[in-house]
Amino acid sequence: MTRPILLARITGVHGLRGAVRLKSFTEDPSAVAAYGPVFDTGGRRFEFVRARAVKAPSAGSVIAEFEGVNDCAAAEALIGTELYIFRDALPDAGLEKDEFYVADLVGLQAVAEADARVLGYVSAVHDFGAGTILELTSADTPTSVMVPFTRASVPHVDIAGRRLSVSPRAAGLEEEPREPQRPNEVPQVSQDEPVPAPRSRRRRKGRKTA
Repeated sequence: MTRPILLARITGVHGLRGAVRLKSFTEDPSAVAAYGPVFDTGGRRFEFVRARAVKAPSAGSVIAEFEGVNDCAAAEALIGTELYIFRDALPDAGLEKDEFYVADLVGLQAVAEADARVLGYVSAVHDFGAGTILELTSADTPTSVMVPFTRASVPHVDIAGRRLSVSPRAAGLEEEPREPQRPNEVPQVSQDEPVPAPRSRRRRKGRKTA
């Protein structure tokens, strides 16, 4: 797996001695420098001198210094630069069960759990604060669909086989079949009797997975 993985983006400068602000996409922002040298889309190589996470201006912010970037002008020229590493630099040994790198999920084929029909492929992975969401895109439909990345909705992930299985009903892609109501099962209510208010049932949420 030697494909490039986006690790961070340079968003601004910090001070007058060449330090830059990064938006880190690592789980631990301060670990952005732990994977060794990084490179940009043109192949230019950057080696970290030091990096430290800061709370402002947003989550994932890092103040970093690179070898050879020694003044504010050089740092300003790098604003907007995206920094990459190769997938091989990410350690697999530290992953827990049901924990995956986002980069490994993108591109997986999604198939229905019951009949293996193709639902599309994972085009993006999102986290809007309520848990991880997989965006599925299909050539047969103009719009993508969102699937919660829970054990109930996505019961099996096969990174080596480049596909995952989806339970369409648990994922909200299909409705539960309803049994037709027979005429003799409809309750008879007289005009003198109050009509009972319908009850609503709270839907249980699936457990979040990494």
